[in-house]
Amino acid sequence: MATFLDFENKIKSIQEDIISARVRHDEPAVKILEADLDKAVAKIFNHLTPFQTLQLARHADRPYALDYINLIMHDKYEIHGDRHFRDDAAILCYLGYIGDERVMVIGEQKGRGTKNKIIRNFGMPHPEGYRKALRAAKMAEKFNIPVLMLVDTPGAYPGVGAEERNQSEAIARNLLEFSQLNTQTVAVVIGEGGSGGALAISVADKFAMMRYSIFSVISPEGCSAILWSDPKKVKAATNAMKITSADLKELNLIDDIVDEPLIGAHRETQKAATAISEYFLKSLSSLREMSDEDRLELRYNKLTKIGAYSE
Repeated sequence: MATFLDFENKIKSIQEDIISARVRHDEPAVKILEADLDKAVAKIFNHLTPFQTLQLARHADRPYALDYINLIMHDKYEIHGDRHFRDDAAILCYLGYIGDERVMVIGEQKGRGTKNKIIRNFGMPHPEGYRKALRAAKMAEKFNIPVLMLVDTPGAYPGVGAEERNQSEAIARNLLEFSQLNTQTVAVVIGEGGSGGALAISVADKFAMMRYSIFSVISPEGCSAILWSDPKKVKAATNAMKITSADLKELNLIDDIVDEPLIGAHRETQKAATAISEYFLKSLSSLREMSDEDRLELRYNKLTKIGAYSE
C-alpha cells in the first residue's frame, strides 16, 4: 500500500477515483480524472513549503540507494568490507555499468522493514562504512573508473563503538581523500543529506541534489531542540535553515538540481532513476572534456569558495 502525506490526500482521492473508473471501464471519466490529477499535482508540488519538502525527502516510499542501483546498473558486483574491521551494511559499493560506462557507485542505504533497517543501521554509517567507501573509491581511481555517490543519511552513527573506532577521523579522512581523488566524481543527494555523515561521500567534481532532497548540518529536530528547547518548532527551524535543493542552489552550495518527476520519486521511481542516470552520464561527458589538472583545480576552487562572503 502506498503511503500518502497529509498534503497528498487530494492526489490520493483522485487516484482512487481513477481506479474505480477503470474498474467500471469508464474511459471518459478516466480521462477527466487524469486531467484533474495533473492539475492537483501541479498545484500542490509547485508550491511546497520547506517542511513539506523535508517530509518528501523522508517519505517511507522514497527510493533508496539500492533501488536506484538495481534500476540504473547492470553487470554489477558488490564490494564488501573496509579491510580493517568489518563490512558496514549502511554503505553500499557496487562496481558495474551505467549504460556503456564502467562505474563505481557508492551509496548510503537506510533499509525497509524493521529487520532490514536494523541491518542497515537506519542508514547511519559506522567509521568502517566510510573506510569501505574510500577503499572502493581508491580502487576506482587506480583503474580510472568514474565514481557516482548516492547520499541518503540522517547522519553518521553517534554510538560508543563508532566513536571508539574514530568516526570523526574516518569522515575527515574521506573529505581529504575525495578532494584529491584523481578520477571523475559525481555526488547526488537522493533523500536526506545529514551532517558529516553526508559530507563524507559528497566531495565531488559535480555535486547535485534531487528536487525533493535536503542537505543540512543538523536535522531540523536537532536544531529546534538546541536553539529553542522545543521540538514543536521543527517547521520554523526548517524554514530558517535553508536546506532544500532550491535554497542551496541559490546559495551556490550545489552545482545542479536533478529534475525528478514533479509528483516525486516515490510515485515515479523509474523516471527518477532515469534522471539520475542521465545526469551522471551528462556530467561525466563534460568532465572528460577537461584535463586531470584542470578538473582537480576546479574541484579545489569550488571547495575553497564554500563559506566565502563579502562585506
